[in-house]
Amino acid sequence: MQSFWNFVGTLLGLGTEPKDLSFLQISLRGVIVLLFTLIIIRLGDKRSLSKKSAFDAALLIILASVLARAINGSAAFFATLGGSAVIVVLHRVLAYTSCRSDGLRRLIKGKPKELVRDGEFIRSHMRRDHVADEDVREDLRLDGEEDLANIKVARLECSGDISFIKKKQ
Repeated sequence: MQSFWNFVGTLLGLGTEPKDLSFLQISLRGVIVLLFTLIIIRLGDKRSLSKKSAFDAALLIILASVLARAINGSAAFFATLGGSAVIVVLHRVLAYTSCRSDGLRRLIKGKPKELVRDGEFIRSHMRRDHVADEDVREDLRLDGEEDLANIKVARLECSGDISFIKKKQ
């Protein structure tokens, strides 16, 4: 068994200074990290790749940063993979818990904010969230509508998207 770990250690350059890693060692590390990442993301939460909220984006940024260290050798390889798995599990636990607690959900994911009510901009909300008139109008056009007067409510959702509810005609 010791000879197996010695072989793996040599193959992956475990214990080697980052500047001394070979192309092959970095490539193998990259392949392993990619496969590992696919597995933990798949086991974690499919939503995290769909830009649902700052909470999901934070997972991706942190995970990318941590896993890059495993590839470039600036951190211990297997410890870094383990730490990444812990981050994904924590994300999953917080997501699960926030689905059952409104307070935690609002804290982690935020809450939607009205930008338009009965065809009129709510300027104070737009200023607070740094949304310009043209941002709303652009999303309105992308939603297949041109006239703001036809909109009952427009909300800035937690994902950053603007949703529209049209007036009944």
